Amino acid sequence: MWKEAEEFLAKDKYIAPLITKYGHCTLKPRPQKYYFEDLVDAIVQQQLSMKAASSIFNRIKMVASSKRQAIRNNQHKWRKEATKNVEITPQGILALADEELRTCGLSRAKIVYVHDLATKVTSNPPSLKTSKGQGRLCLGNLIILSDEEIIQKLTEVKGIGEWTAQMFLMFTLARPDVFPVGDLGLRNAFDRVVKKGLNREEMEKFALRWKPYRTIASWYIWKNTD
Repeated sequence: MWKEAEEFLAKDKYIAPLITKYGHCTLKPRPQKYYFEDLVDAIVQQQLSMKAASSIFNRIKMVASSKRQAIRNNQHKWRKEATKNVEITPQGILALADEELRTCGLSRAKIVYVHDLATKVTSNPPSLKTSKGQGRLCLGNLIILSDEEIIQKLTEVKGIGEWTAQMFLMFTLARPDVFPVGDLGLRNAFDRVVKKGLNREEMEKFALRWKPYRTIASWYIWKNTD
């Protein structure tokens, strides 16, 4: 999928060794049915370790899915195997009491965030013109918007800032030219690869050398921390 991007970045002295080391970039667009779930996941991940966030997210999947009652009867409840084919829906989130989400490990602030997201999302989106007038977040329309427009729409949701919107652009929509300089993990990995001690503004300027494939460059830089 990223042949042109890899050929372009293979000419860069910083990214070329990472391409050799890690092979092809595996980013690919996610189906639309996962858009809401991925946004919930991104909210859960805020200021948490990947391990803690994954545990909380899987618990939410179990109680918020349309299959939650069947899963509660499963002997392996709270295990990842029981959630891998389950989807989180806006209706499932809104059907849960705050204390149920608290039991999953979600903070009170994040409960507000996921409820606001679920409220703003519609399963049967109207036209773009109507949806903008209503201030609703129509996930099905996001794919036709620019990166900047998507960030603007997503950040209307409580608790979704630029970083969360950028994670959605990169890992759900697989948009090719995103550089999330606000991500601490990326900045630390960037320092190890580039070794120039740059501040955030300088990093953004430096990363222009990877345009229009800054997402792919970021993916390789992140991989170098594995």
